Amino acid sequence: MTDLLSAAQMRAIEQAAIASGSVTGLELMERAGRGVVDAVFEEWPELAATSHRAVILCGPGNNGGDGFVVARLLKEWGWEVAVYLYGDAAKLPPDARVNYERWCEMGEVQSLKASTWEDTPFPGICDLVIDALFGTGLAREVELPLSTLSCMPEVGQTHRSLSVDLPSGYCSDSGVPLGDGPNVVKADLTVSFHTLKLGHVLAAGSVACGKSVVKSIGLEGSPALQQGDVVKLVEKPQGLGKGDQGHKYAHGHALILSGTQGRTGAARLAARGALRIGAGLVTVGAPSDALAESAAQLTAVMLTGVQDGNALAHVLRDDRINALCLGPGLGVARAADLVAVALGGVKPRPTVLDADALTALAADAALFGGLHDTSILTPHAGEFARLFPDIAEKLNAPATTGPAYSKVDATREAAKRAGCVVLFKGADTVIADPGGRCSIHSAAYARAAPWLATAGSGDVLAGFITGLLARGFAPMEAATTAAWLHAECALSFGAGLIAEDIAEELPHVFKALEL
Repeated sequence: MTDLLSAAQMRAIEQAAIASGSVTGLELMERAGRGVVDAVFEEWPELAATSHRAVILCGPGNNGGDGFVVARLLKEWGWEVAVYLYGDAAKLPPDARVNYERWCEMGEVQSLKASTWEDTPFPGICDLVIDALFGTGLAREVELPLSTLSCMPEVGQTHRSLSVDLPSGYCSDSGVPLGDGPNVVKADLTVSFHTLKLGHVLAAGSVACGKSVVKSIGLEGSPALQQGDVVKLVEKPQGLGKGDQGHKYAHGHALILSGTQGRTGAARLAARGALRIGAGLVTVGAPSDALAESAAQLTAVMLTGVQDGNALAHVLRDDRINALCLGPGLGVARAADLVAVALGGVKPRPTVLDADALTALAADAALFGGLHDTSILTPHAGEFARLFPDIAEKLNAPATTGPAYSKVDATREAAKRAGCVVLFKGADTVIADPGGRCSIHSAAYARAAPWLATAGSGDVLAGFITGLLARGFAPMEAATTAAWLHAECALSFGAGLIAEDIAEELPHVFKALEL
């Protein structure tokens, strides 16, 4: 998986490389500037053909230094370049100051101030606006009216805008705007270096970036960070094949608990997901009044009567049942009864807790205390707030300084408190275990899957996780793999997707993965 770095981690990598003598800060800045120019011409090839006009807005730190490099390189290409500096040139960091002076040998730098913004002499229509104001280094709200950059009287007529590192105004570690209002830049293209940062995929960050590309600045051989602290980007999974030997029980037996009559659909969706993802057997446990309803809709999925907790305890005498799913369509009262049994016992089985099971946990501290290290909680934002109200309050509070409390921070804290894996759903799905290991599945950029916002989609995800648990996947791996496959099914199917389609699309996804 690809590392997703915080601003501090990226600085540590750069400083370690500089301290080793393998590169200087000035060389890194030059490489970054060249990476930006390369990205411009790759994204908009027509801009490489003839001379064009650019406005480059430089900030008071090294992000501004990158901007001066870009200005010089575009000028050498034959462009007309107007450069503006927000801050005092005398206070620029040393490397940025060198590149400021190099630019001054080629052109002028005009002052950019909030107090004189409306009177700033911006040029007429240009082809490209480059935001090199703050990048990943921003730790506070700024006075400059960033949100007006896309609607400046003349420059706003351009259809191209680029941010260096990260659109200014956003916290690099959380993807949220800093300040009381959304005073932020929105880019068409964002160019980052070495690897993506957390803010490129969390919260509103991915939307603000437009399209995000990563350019190498030669740090690939740098000393590794402590891997336990690094968040991973969930990518194409490995090890999904079943091999050439075995029988159905070798691939596990998943039990999905169902709601009462008229509330069985969610469990059926989860069951189909568990079966399609490769569980050897799947059984739906339903109360007596719902058995006929479920039987009319299921064929390969088996049925058994589970009226209450006592009945569930009886069913669980079968040791071949090795993964459970409780919550989808279960009803809160029924969930409370069944969850207590599912989490109890001498040797609790891996258990996915979703929907009504999460509501039951939130209402009963003793039930919550029964969670074990092979449990997986799969809340959406509302369920997360019920389960962890104090954590959600911190997450949802306006961020005035950075690094802001992020969805990664919240999910890690929740997983530690619960003592199990937590999968916090969303376009930026964050998965964490109690030890702090954390991954993000980003359904953004080329993997944006808006059709997953449909009733029953989460039930299928719960079934996917349960099926992988039955197959022997560890909880963290089951959750990350299921999240990727869930989005991949939506991308494979395309527009018009409904929940019933997700599991049925898995064979096409598996075929594309050459399983």
